[in-house]
Amino acid sequence: MTPGLSPRQALAEVEGRLSAAGCPDADFDARELYEMAAGEDPRLSGNPLTAAQAERLEALCARREAREPLQYLRGRWPFLGFELAVGPGVLCPRPDTEVVAQAAAELIAGLEAPRVLDLCAGTGCLGIGIKFFCPSAQVTCLEKSPEAFAYLARNVREALPGQEAAEPVQGDLFDYWRTLAPGSLDLILSNPPYLTTAEMTALQPETAREPALALEAGEDGLDFYRAIAADYQQALRPGGALALEIGWTQAAAVTELLRQAGWREIQCIRDYGGNDRCITARRPREIE
Repeated sequence: MTPGLSPRQALAEVEGRLSAAGCPDADFDARELYEMAAGEDPRLSGNPLTAAQAERLEALCARREAREPLQYLRGRWPFLGFELAVGPGVLCPRPDTEVVAQAAAELIAGLEAPRVLDLCAGTGCLGIGIKFFCPSAQVTCLEKSPEAFAYLARNVREALPGQEAAEPVQGDLFDYWRTLAPGSLDLILSNPPYLTTAEMTALQPETAREPALALEAGEDGLDFYRAIAADYQQALRPGGALALEIGWTQAAAVTELLRQAGWREIQCIRDYGGNDRCITARRPREIE
C-alpha cells in the first residue's frame, strides 16, 4: 500500500484486491479495514495515507485476502445493542442469531427474575442478549472450549455496562444436564454446532477459520439437538421454554426430535433472509 494515496484511491485498491481474492462484500470490508488502519471513516476524510497508516492497511488487507474473518481482524463485533470481543478460537456472532435471542426473550416476557441457561455459549451472544432484553434474568452460559471460554468470560464482564451479564461456566453440554435440579430453569437456549460431516468439507474459507468444535455435529448434524431434546427437558419448570438456532434445512428434523421427546408448542421462526432459523418449544405445562 503506497503512502500518500487519497482515501478514495486506497479504498479502490483494497476493494479490488479483496474482490480478486473472492471476499464477499469487498466494498464493506475495504471501508472497515481503512477505518481500522487510519482511524477515520474514508467517506468523511480527505487526508492522504501516512506511511504508518499505509503499512497497517497493507497488513490488514493481506490478512483479509487470505480470508481471515473480518470479525477476527476487528477483535470486536456488534450484536443487538452491544459489542462482543471475538477472535480465533470462538465462533463469530452472526445477525441471524439475533432472531434467536429475540424469540427467546419473548418466551420469558413477564416473568420476574427468570432463570436462563445458554448452552454452547461461545462469545455469550445469546445469554447476554437475554440479559439485554430482560435485565432481571439470572443467566448462566456454558462453554466447553477453553479458547472460546476466555472470550465468554470477558464478554459477560464487559458487554453490558455496569453489570455482569451472566455466570460463565466451563463444561460439556453432554454431561452438564446431570448437575441441574429438576424444574430449576425457565428458559434454555442454544446455538449448538449443527453442520454435517459433509458440510464440514465444503466450508467457505472464512468459516473454515472458525473452530470446528463450534460447527460440526456428526453425520447428520443433529447430535447436539438429540442430547438437548432428551436430557434437558426435566431441568425446566413445567411450561418452561426452549429456543434453538438451527440450520436452514433442519426445521423438520429438529421438530420431530423434540416431538418424540415429549416437547410441546413447537414452532419455527425465520431469520431476516426468510430462512428457517429458530425452533422454540416448551416442556408440557402439566406433567404427563
